[in-house]
Formats: sequence, C-alpha cells, structure tokens
Amino acid sequence: MNLIEIILLALAAAPLAYYAIAIFSVWRFFRSARRGSPSRSDFTPAVSNLKPIRGADPDAYANFASFCCQDYPDYELVFCVSDRDDPALPVIEELRRAFPERSIRVLFGSGRDAANDKVAKLDRLVAEAAHAVLVISDSDVRVRPDYLRTVVAALADSKVGAVTCFYVTAQEKTFADRLHSTGMLSDFYAGIIVAWQLDGVKFALGPTIATTRERLADFGGYRAIENLPGDDLLVGRLIAEQGYEVKLLPYTVETVADFASLGELLHKRLRWMVVMRHMRPWGHFGLLFTQAVPWLLAALALAPAAVALAYWGTYLGLRWLLTWMIAAWGLRQPGVARKLLLVPLWDAVAFGIWAASFTRRTLRWRGHDYTIQDGALVPVATRE
Repeated sequence: MNLIEIILLALAAAPLAYYAIAIFSVWRFFRSARRGSPSRSDFTPAVSNLKPIRGADPDAYANFASFCCQDYPDYELVFCVSDRDDPALPVIEELRRAFPERSIRVLFGSGRDAANDKVAKLDRLVAEAAHAVLVISDSDVRVRPDYLRTVVAALADSKVGAVTCFYVTAQEKTFADRLHSTGMLSDFYAGIIVAWQLDGVKFALGPTIATTRERLADFGGYRAIENLPGDDLLVGRLIAEQGYEVKLLPYTVETVADFASLGELLHKRLRWMVVMRHMRPWGHFGLLFTQAVPWLLAALALAPAAVALAYWGTYLGLRWLLTWMIAAWGLRQPGVARKLLLVPLWDAVAFGIWAASFTRRTLRWRGHDYTIQDGALVPVATRE
C-alpha cells in the first residue's frame, strides 16, 4: 500500500475510536446517574406547564391528557394557540371537559411578529405563567404520571438551572418510525452523551425543559432568541453560560411521530442538520470523522480482504454494543434486538443527510420556508 492508502485507512479508524469513546461515555453516564443521590420527591413547588401550539398533532388528545394525570400537588397547563381557528382548540376544550379539576388556560397568539412564532408564543407563555417554576414541552410529547415529580426534583439543587431528558417514539407503526427510533438511540443520543463526557451539558432537548422564570430572565428570556433557530439548544447553552448546571436525566418521555412517510422523516432530519451546520459549523464538519460508512467503504476498496473484514467486524461490534447500552441498558427500551440490523442502514442514511446539509440554503418548518442569515431565521418571501 502507498502512503495515501495508509492515511485513508488510518482515517477509517477514527469513527471506530469515536464509538469506543461513546461506549465509555454511555457506561459512565448511566452508572453515575444510578449511583447519584436520590431525587427529592418532597420538592414540589407549584408548576406552570407551557405548551406553544400550532395545529393538532397526531394523537393530540392523548398527549395533552397525559399532562392532566400527574402525581403532583399543584400545577397548571397553559397553551398558546395561533388563533381561535386553530385545529388544536377543540381538542383543548375536550380536555377541559374531561378534567374539570385541572387548571387549563388558553392564550391566543403571541402578540408579536417574530420569525420563530413558537418562540414568540413561549415568550408570552412565560410572561403569563402563574408560577415561577416552568416545565416547557412540545405538543407531541406524552408523559407518565411521575413526570413532573421527576423533572422538577432536580431543580431543588440551586446549582441546577435547567433540566432536560431523553425522548423515544411512542409507537413504532411504520418502517420510518423504526428507522427514526434506531437513529435516535444509536446515533443522536451517543453524540449527546459524548458531549456530556467531554464538555458537560450545554444544551436542552425540546421535548422537556424544566427551569424557572428567573433563569430565563438571566439571558433576556425567549424574546432574546425569538428570531434564532434551535431555541431548545440555545436555552440550555445560555443558562449554562450563566454558570448553572443543565441536568440531563436518564428518564424518557414519549413523542408521537410528526412525519407520515420516510420522505418526511428524511426532510425533518435534514432540517436539523442544516440548523446545526449554521449553529456549530466546525462541529458539524467534524461529524465526518464519526461517520464510519464512507471510510469503511474506502477500506473495503483499498485494504486486503482480511484487513477490510477486520474493519467491518469491529465497526459492527462497536455499533451494536453502543446501541444496546443506550437503548436496553441505559433507557430500558424494549425490542432493541430488532433495531440492531437497522443500525448500518441508519449510518448510511445519516451520512447522506450530513452531506446533503451542505447543499441546502433554505429549510422548511411548519409549512414556511426560511433561510439562516448571520445566525438568524429569515422568512423566505412567497411569490403570489
């Protein structure tokens, strides 16, 4: 082999080293979480659950109802819908009839003209929340009765400024659902836990952010980021920059898929990648060295058969072990064995999405097109 071939084969080992680091990080994260001090179940301050809504997601009633069945003494549920014609409003009214004992309020419109209407709604929700402790969640989230006690308990520590947790697919009905779930458990969460290992948690995950009005006010609140993409990541980052810990819990909520086909799933993941390319350009480029499939194909083309086979065998062993540790050992998810065969397919798809992210100048979210200019979301004007 010549020097170029040797260099390429050395680079092909980089993703394998990353997977080994990820395995260690996952072991350390879940081990330390289980050995940590028990949460204070007696810490139950009054809570405002805040939900920005635009339209009715699949299974919206079941999602919302799960927040009305909490084993928690004092909380309210506050929605902000776009207007009085929003399709989610009849669902919320049905919720009120079914749970008359719950405090359920509805706000109409954000009252602001912002590029990111969801964040503008959150700004109004925070301002009108009855309580100082806030639990913010997406409209597609479904939770267990111990949810509020679990996520709020971590705020008993004055060093903790925000709490977030993992999320899994509520029902895997289609191939797209299974592929998405495989990608989250094998790839996305691996990267999150490696980030925890190397630099701490300086982000939050949108399905759950528990914090306080004071911690949001420290960085200017949602109004300061209403024209920026990646609001959940930014909230965690800005709270961490104030010197507070962002706590990632080994706890899962469920999300109901908002994509109806494989094409919609790929479009959703591409939107994420485009946002990440703008928010963390060098980190996004560095993902190339965590993507094993293109490097292993190079090894297959350049190396002797025995060497290529060793590369592929090591890759499969590390990837399957990593996925099992996150999904089965860490998050205690069922049906993990069936997902293992999808891991190489997901890795190939993930590389394609990563490569495609460098070709996109716009992104589509909730039926609207945007560009990202100087880090800000700019709506693309539609032609009549």
